[in-house]
Amino acid sequence: MSIENSEPNAPSNPLSNARIVLVHTTHPGNIGAVARAMKNMGLQQLYLVKPKAFPHERAIWRSASAVDILDNAVVVETLEEAVADCGLVVGTSARGRRIPWPLVNPRVCAEKVYPELAQHPVALVFGREDRGLTNEELQACHLHVNIPASEDYSSLNLGMAVQVVSYELRMHHLAMQDQLSTDEMQEWDTRMARVDEIERMFVHLEETLIEMDFLNPAAPKQLMTRLRRLYNRTRMDDLEVQMMRGILTSTQQWVRKARDK
Repeated sequence: MSIENSEPNAPSNPLSNARIVLVHTTHPGNIGAVARAMKNMGLQQLYLVKPKAFPHERAIWRSASAVDILDNAVVVETLEEAVADCGLVVGTSARGRRIPWPLVNPRVCAEKVYPELAQHPVALVFGREDRGLTNEELQACHLHVNIPASEDYSSLNLGMAVQVVSYELRMHHLAMQDQLSTDEMQEWDTRMARVDEIERMFVHLEETLIEMDFLNPAAPKQLMTRLRRLYNRTRMDDLEVQMMRGILTSTQQWVRKARDK
């Protein structure tokens, strides 16, 4: 699976399509804390639904070096405006609802959200500091995410909640990057050598070593076994095998000419 989707408008970094939406935030400092959490995790889009006070110096102070997130924040009047162009909307929910809704933890949320980021913006919606999202707002979401905090003390401030959800999204992003980076041969310039080609090279190598009097066929010991182990530690492509065969052929010709003198 490639991080860069084949869609013509797919973003080079899917996280750029992750949108944090804050609904009716009361304290401007919390907006700053959210901006900082977002920048820590590589998220850029911040939408504010009717915040009580924004712009505000306290938001700037709490954002530390994430003022650019605040500068680019989009302020709208309704949740509908904030998510109108999104293909998936995820609402944070701290409690069970009368009507069951698809509910996941942040890790599973990241797994579900990430593949869609290459196709369209995805909104992660966070509610008011004191009471979260209303039932009506939650019903506007496709999916609900709940942070499984300790039952003894489950209170999370807004910045912490955004940090947790954003962290899981970033970790999934990094895992996908690592998965791609482990495929060392994905952009190789030629095909890998076949087993039969490698075997012919080993036969050619053994013949050459015998001609050079480096290998005594009557007492070979473990020479060819160790050479096999040496070459097999690196996968050879077809051009590399051809180069080796060319070197061995030239070596044989040199040995034969030396003997003929």
